[in-house]
Amino acid sequence: MTLPPLNTYTCHRTSAPLTIDGDLTKPAWQHALRSPRFVDMISAHPGIFDTRSAALWDDEYLYVGFWVEEPFLHASLTERDSTIFQENDVEVFIDGGDCYYEFEINALGTIYEVFFVWRDAHIRGSRFDVPEFDVQQPSSHSFGGNHDRAAETFWKGTHPRGGRWAFTGWDMPGLKWAVHLDGTLNDDSDIDRGWTVEIAFPWAGMRALAGNRALPPNHGDAWRIFFGRFQPVPLGSQTVGGAWSLDAVGTNDNHLPERFTTVAFSHEITPNTSNSSN
Repeated sequence: MTLPPLNTYTCHRTSAPLTIDGDLTKPAWQHALRSPRFVDMISAHPGIFDTRSAALWDDEYLYVGFWVEEPFLHASLTERDSTIFQENDVEVFIDGGDCYYEFEINALGTIYEVFFVWRDAHIRGSRFDVPEFDVQQPSSHSFGGNHDRAAETFWKGTHPRGGRWAFTGWDMPGLKWAVHLDGTLNDDSDIDRGWTVEIAFPWAGMRALAGNRALPPNHGDAWRIFFGRFQPVPLGSQTVGGAWSLDAVGTNDNHLPERFTTVAFSHEITPNTSNSSN
């Protein structure tokens, strides 16, 4: 399958800190560069429901917003680090070269975080040879990818780089998030418009992820970030796993940093953001 070229998204600065409440009617978000409609993660065809994202930044945070069309709002998981991907969610993956970070959130505002380190980078004396990433801790797991059940790939997965260590107990310090619902949750008697998500990823919490990269980024720096959405879609007697993203991956295994969207950071200020913290 030939996939379209990856997008390059320009992430502008905001002139004032954002209050994280899930409300994307703030001037900063209204003037931010909003992504195109997400595409099917495998085929690159247009997504069934409209999903878009945007990103902003300042010296303290990387801000990410999602606009999610959903006619029947559903969410049930309330415990932090539940397997949120089993129900309707949006996701952000941030690549760190020898590692990457996964964030998921549902319409209840329940989140799931995992920090992944490639096994070939987790060696003695490396930046991952610290108690924070001790593979003996109960919340560390060997991970080969979402398709690691065939005999030849059972242990290493299908990615050419091999397997990863997954640290499910890792939480990004200072993380902020919120959702806003435009409809009635878990009530199919009416048609909902959807929900919005607002996240603030603190640069100070990304030191393990950034490696030698500047925090906050310099003008012109580029990071690879995945913006995605997963949603079970009932069709007749079956439920199909819908997966949409800003850039197609070519598979429903989105643990492919080489297919993450390129995000270029600009020092240019997003217009008319002076009231963005109201």
